[in-house]
Amino acid sequence: MKVEEELKEFTPQRDTVLTIGVFDGVHIGHQRLMEYLKRQAMAEDRLPGVVTFRSHPQHIMSPKTPLYRLVPLDERIRLIKEMGIELVVPLSFNLEVAQVPARDFVGLLQKHLRMRGLVIGPDFALGKGREGDAVALRKMGKEMGFWVEVFAPQLIDGEVVSSTVIRQALSSGDVKKVTRLLGRPFLLHGRIVHGDERGKQLGFPTANLTFSRGQALPEDGVYVTKAYLGGQPLASVTNVGKRPTFGENKRAVEVYLIGFNGEIYGEDLRIELVDRLRDEKRFSSQEELKAQIAQDVERATSMLKQVAR
Repeated sequence: MKVEEELKEFTPQRDTVLTIGVFDGVHIGHQRLMEYLKRQAMAEDRLPGVVTFRSHPQHIMSPKTPLYRLVPLDERIRLIKEMGIELVVPLSFNLEVAQVPARDFVGLLQKHLRMRGLVIGPDFALGKGREGDAVALRKMGKEMGFWVEVFAPQLIDGEVVSSTVIRQALSSGDVKKVTRLLGRPFLLHGRIVHGDERGKQLGFPTANLTFSRGQALPEDGVYVTKAYLGGQPLASVTNVGKRPTFGENKRAVEVYLIGFNGEIYGEDLRIELVDRLRDEKRFSSQEELKAQIAQDVERATSMLKQVAR
């Protein structure tokens, strides 16, 4: 079984307290659960650990239902480890794993990860047919020698924090809500590729980004962003959309790095969404578009200065 082969790669030196989930976004709710996990582990002198999945189970169980990823796996692991979680175990999810009985799965966690405690959310379930809910897991725990704690959902402004809610806010361009629920600005990480150089012709050369398939993107529009090129922060304006002034139909992400000149094709670029400037729109001429971009750059520069204060 592949899941057992993957678990064998990890050999914790102490008994562990674990939590299990995709944790897409590593949002405020996830962060508070993991802080609780760390406290529980520390109280028992055990190692806090997170078992996550390389891809979302929904991609396997409901392949026709699109689900866009907030954070790629490597970024997810980095964010979790930055919280002080020493053990992060990414597992592949497939139809074989989906058919593993809950008792067998937790048995593997005990055998390979030395699990002695499990922290879960209220709607959590694992195993074939989602048979391993909180009630079933607590019963198994008493029989198999591990405890189970259910961590309450986190509310912000009366709304449960979830990856689904964040995806909805992102798709509507509500940058401030996304930032509030994530606990940090939304980050896009892409590779700079050659474009049609229309921005350069307008006097505002842009970095055209390509992303891995399934990456969640904000609603089409123009955004105030902070870009990171080799770790260096740069003020920027980012356009997400189909560039209607030029009759384009393919969605693109273009970043204008304010005050930056240089050849950066092939480089990795990370951008944080700071705020939304305006909707994407069709202009009657390139001159009108050029004037609007100049206004966008001026407004973005002013807004970023205010944020930095």
